Amino acid sequence: MGDISKDIQSTFPNNKVKAFINIRYTANWLASKEIEFLKAYGISPQQYNILRILRGAGQKVKVQTVKDKMIERSPNATRLMDKLCEKDLILRVRCEEDRRVVFVAISEAGLKLLRQIDQASKPEYLRNLNEEEAQILSELLDKIR
Repeated sequence: MGDISKDIQSTFPNNKVKAFINIRYTANWLASKEIEFLKAYGISPQQYNILRILRGAGQKVKVQTVKDKMIERSPNATRLMDKLCEKDLILRVRCEEDRRVVFVAISEAGLKLLRQIDQASKPEYLRNLNEEEAQILSELLDKIR
């Protein structure tokens, strides 16, 4: 089992500082694992997040709605969606009443890709947690926010 003090060869003035550094370190570690996993599917974690949001919506939604729901707020969300459109993973539709409003929806190809990712996704990095521990961790992270 990992120990942040040993992993980064450092000491901490108190447990709150240690917890903060551990959260940052673990977040970066998880992000690198996610990037590595999704690379095989030709998408980034941010693009994956957009696809999941659109799948969950079940219908076309405003681009701004997608931006508001993203886990990692991205100033280049429109560019990310452009790339997903180029890959035929999402569809873009202009609003007939107001041409400034743009809607996006997940395509059948996008749904197929998410199904493939879902089948291959085995969060091995959480294997050391049982269901109760995972719930406690989630509650603690919620408490921090």
